[in-house]
Amino acid sequence: MSTLYESSLRSLPLLGRGKVRDNYAVGDDRLLIVTTDRLSAFDVVMGEPIPDKGRVLNQMANFWFDRLGHIVPNHLTGVAPETVVAPDEVEQVKGRAVVVKRLTPILVEAVVRGYLAGSGWKDYQATGAVCGVTLPPGLANAQKLPEPIFTPAAKAEIGHHDENITFDEVERRIGKALAADIRNISIRLYQEASEYAATRGIIIADTKFEFGLDSDGKLVLMDEALTADSSRFWPADQYLVGSNPPSFDKQFVRDWLETQDWNKAPPAPQLPAPVVAKTSEKYREALERLTGQVLA
Repeated sequence: MSTLYESSLRSLPLLGRGKVRDNYAVGDDRLLIVTTDRLSAFDVVMGEPIPDKGRVLNQMANFWFDRLGHIVPNHLTGVAPETVVAPDEVEQVKGRAVVVKRLTPILVEAVVRGYLAGSGWKDYQATGAVCGVTLPPGLANAQKLPEPIFTPAAKAEIGHHDENITFDEVERRIGKALAADIRNISIRLYQEASEYAATRGIIIADTKFEFGLDSDGKLVLMDEALTADSSRFWPADQYLVGSNPPSFDKQFVRDWLETQDWNKAPPAPQLPAPVVAKTSEKYREALERLTGQVLA
């Protein structure tokens, strides 16, 4: 099965579909998360699947969960996805699914930025700050920040944009202690991942994490971690301050969409075959360059 736009498992109850992932119940305490080949840009799901994208994201997230497990527990159970579905459904989950603990999600996206880019650069140009975090004057596009900053967002419903919020607002929503834990852990995850990525010739400009609480109230890293969907990866050898460095993610699709007469609301324009192929190639290249692994 080269692409999977939407899973169709009948052996497990479907709980819901996100922009990219389909979630199924495995008993009362676990979930099966299937990473499809859907791609969203500007919070709109494209109509064309990106071959291999789901398997790349799954393998990349598992690499980081393993590498960063000493910082914070993650949601993986180690149960093989093939063992919880019917035999005729194995192909839908092979290489693209995980069985995870069912958690109480914390509805805050933990965004960490190490460089000025994207909406952060636009925000800085307009206000001299990013999501309320004041930065030194005179910074340029793609410039490395003096230190990584935590710029949280409130998770939105599918089809709506996540809303940037201040750290004070996070404290009001979830409490000061938990907010501080999430900020500190997120920055540590970003710093450690960035140091490793630098040895592979990759700059992690920014990334986002999601957390949940287990039945004991313990903080757990969930969803995905440091994938090409949740992060902005730049090749270090093509990085130039003041430019928009090329990236190993869906930026290629975003850039094409920006050339179209489209109001960034559904339905999205049809992606041309060369854009789909190039995007698939970018995802595979990110996996190989970052992890040293080929797609399994």
